[in-house]
Amino acid sequence: MNMESKETTGSAQMPTTYDPKAAEQKWYSYWKDGGFFNAGKRPEAEPFTIVIPPPNVTGMLHIGHTLDFTLQDIIIRVKRMQGYDALWLPGSDHAGIATQTKVEQKLREQGVTRYDLGREKFLEKVWEWKEQYANTIREQWAKMGLSLDYSRERFTLDEGLSRAVREVFVNLYNKGLIYRGKRIINWDPAARTALSDIEVEYKEVQGHLYHLKYPLKDGSGFITVATTRPETMLGDTAVAVHPEDERYQDMIGKMLVLPVVGREIPVIADEYVEKDFGSGAVKITPSHDPNDFEMGLRHDLPQITVMDESGTMNGFAGKYEGLDRSECRKQIVSDLQEAGVLIRIEDHVHQVGHSERSGAVVEPYLSTQWFVKMKPLADAAIEAQKSGDGVNFVPERFEKTYLHWIENVRDWCISRQLWWGHRIPAWYCEQCGEVHVSHDELDVCSACGSHQLKQDEDVLDTWFSSALWPFSTLGWPEDSEDFKRYYPTNVLVTGYDIIYFWVARMIFTALEFTGEKPFKDVLMHGLVRDADGKKMSKSLGNGVDPLEVIEKYGTDAMRYMISTGITPGQDLRFRWEKVEQARNFANKIWNASRFALMNLEGVQYSDIDISGDLGTADRWILHRLNETSRDITRLIDSYEFGETGRLLYNFIWDDLCDWYIEFAKLTLYGEDEAAKKNTQSVLVYVLDRTMRLIHPFMPFISEEIWQHLPHDGDTVMLAEWPTYDAALENPEAVAEMDMLMDVIRAVRNIRAEVNVPMSKKIELLLQASDAKGLSIVQRNEVYIRRFCNTSQYEAGLSLSTPDKAMTAIVTGAELYLPLAGLIDIDQEIARLEKELQHLNSEVSRVDKKLGNEGFVAKAPAKVIEEEKAKQADYSDKRDKVIARIAELRG
Repeated sequence: MNMESKETTGSAQMPTTYDPKAAEQKWYSYWKDGGFFNAGKRPEAEPFTIVIPPPNVTGMLHIGHTLDFTLQDIIIRVKRMQGYDALWLPGSDHAGIATQTKVEQKLREQGVTRYDLGREKFLEKVWEWKEQYANTIREQWAKMGLSLDYSRERFTLDEGLSRAVREVFVNLYNKGLIYRGKRIINWDPAARTALSDIEVEYKEVQGHLYHLKYPLKDGSGFITVATTRPETMLGDTAVAVHPEDERYQDMIGKMLVLPVVGREIPVIADEYVEKDFGSGAVKITPSHDPNDFEMGLRHDLPQITVMDESGTMNGFAGKYEGLDRSECRKQIVSDLQEAGVLIRIEDHVHQVGHSERSGAVVEPYLSTQWFVKMKPLADAAIEAQKSGDGVNFVPERFEKTYLHWIENVRDWCISRQLWWGHRIPAWYCEQCGEVHVSHDELDVCSACGSHQLKQDEDVLDTWFSSALWPFSTLGWPEDSEDFKRYYPTNVLVTGYDIIYFWVARMIFTALEFTGEKPFKDVLMHGLVRDADGKKMSKSLGNGVDPLEVIEKYGTDAMRYMISTGITPGQDLRFRWEKVEQARNFANKIWNASRFALMNLEGVQYSDIDISGDLGTADRWILHRLNETSRDITRLIDSYEFGETGRLLYNFIWDDLCDWYIEFAKLTLYGEDEAAKKNTQSVLVYVLDRTMRLIHPFMPFISEEIWQHLPHDGDTVMLAEWPTYDAALENPEAVAEMDMLMDVIRAVRNIRAEVNVPMSKKIELLLQASDAKGLSIVQRNEVYIRRFCNTSQYEAGLSLSTPDKAMTAIVTGAELYLPLAGLIDIDQEIARLEKELQHLNSEVSRVDKKLGNEGFVAKAPAKVIEEEKAKQADYSDKRDKVIARIAELRG
């Protein structure tokens, strides 16, 4: 599509109603095909970079993605319009466990397992899945109107990122920061893989506490222990007590007989045991509890693993071999009761770890895995943050959350028992046992010369590659042009729920490998919840499909609702009525613009001139536009999108549509050609700038309208962002317009009170407080007559006021509406007394404030002057209301 710079406009081109579907398809293709999203076209400009938090290739995008992506798109569109060389880099994540699980589920439906296919064939199936869903994600990005630089799209398993992953792994291994060891890890028996600590969700579960007797071998008594998991006792290798616990001094070193099993285990002393908690004795199962594992190392205890990778009891479980862990629990409890060693069972509510991916109860499991030694990396990140050279968290409170986690971080288990992912670059020599870590494929052992090398079967945790995203996507470890120009990035936008998974890991890896923080700011937004504040989920059936919202209301309405309904860091409640309100707002913009264009026939872009002799309303709307542009820029820079939305809405709906365009009609329909041309220029100028301001939030409707306006350029998305211009400041016009609007509102309110329709003409007398006020109403008489719909109108400093009339007091004037036959004197007095009550309250409030010595001493002079002005205004209005009440009663 070729869009020429348009010098003229015609109303016939703009349909009566806005068609979101047609506009969205047309303009997204135009932007994308025209390369307007692509960075690198402004080599002299300052770069500004955002990398997208890569969505997983596991399925459709959800409403939470819509919030995340829309906020980024708003920021990048503003920066592009401000003249930056703006890059928004797209991509997706392979999502190891989640994607493999999805593909395995699909295969099971066909009666096939991954083992039937073998690793190579299975991975072909996963790549097919990836291509399908990556295309779906791109289609959804387009539907959302995202201005992504598709020429730089990346995937966590593409060759460039895979090279970066190997570089980091080898480098950390050579530094001694990656090691392979036997440790207790979180094991997902459903997915049959290790999990890192933060992939475990703890849920409150109603369980039981089992109190058991462990008899001494010499028959001299027993020790009582308690456990929530009696099935693990099959792997017990000791009972521990505190060395200073007097109750057990003579038992330390003795042997116990493990109930049901019959195996002998020692009583050991360890300061880890809390002697004042419970019985003061704890069973030690080194292979199934992380604390027991550490104690086992200290006391050189055997490590007996009694379950296999699926959570089924193994050969070390004796007669319970082959039972599922939950079935084993039932059976062993029965056997303990029969043996007479089960003292009692108590109800017990406790926190149980569940796999974030599969939902299975996580098993603490002794396993040989690969780990990252976190403390040296965390220390560098902590030092950067505390030195003042760290990342700026928005809202600031999330910095404490980040620091608390990273200051207490444990070593990171990075190996996963999967096939889909970055395979660990380690090879084992089957002849001499040497372990080799390398960037490249190895076929010979450097230690013994053998060719019998086997690569590690495991893959890396998905978050390992995601941790490199801000720099690996830009070409690192190569010193690429993109890396040199666009790194570090400017802002990361993401949900607060992945501050540990992703944000923290990006920071410490970036500091380690690039020497710089990966982004200047990190904007943490909340979750999108349903209207009742519940988390959206498939099981609750309360999820919202963004494509359904778009289909019903259009992309702009969805974007505006979701981006302007938030407070930084807080959750957002999704309400359909809010989307409908946003759609109505879009329609208001469309209708106002359509009216304007009907009165701009023949106006060319070169005709626009706002330096002429402008009327009050013209000067006022330019002031308000200027003020709004300044405030919106400030708010967007502070990521205050909710407040930005409020300002945009108020300016467009109230100032532009409800007031200025209504005032402009009188000039546009009038016979003063010079005034008409001035108003046309102002109208085009203000609408053009308004489309620019609304464009980052509502890209499609703003482009559609802008293209109908006289304009210069290819697209509104590359039009210059409106900036503050001191020459457009006009406080005098604001004061004039405020007085006019007060008068019109007051008359309309009186009409409403006595049920006089706007179509019925009325008599209006306006007594100005001073010459300045009189001058304002005299200059703008045409507006007062038109919008108050007067049959007779008189303005002056000293009028002969009627006895029986409705009255209103506004700043600078008193209004009288002689509505003979329509006014009820008693009702009018009651109304004025209510107004007097309000004014008394306001005068009292301001008097109290100004009488507060603390306030007067601390408040800025400008604030004090504003309060004094309010005091004078309220007092003046109150005196006039008192006088009017007395007049009506007289």
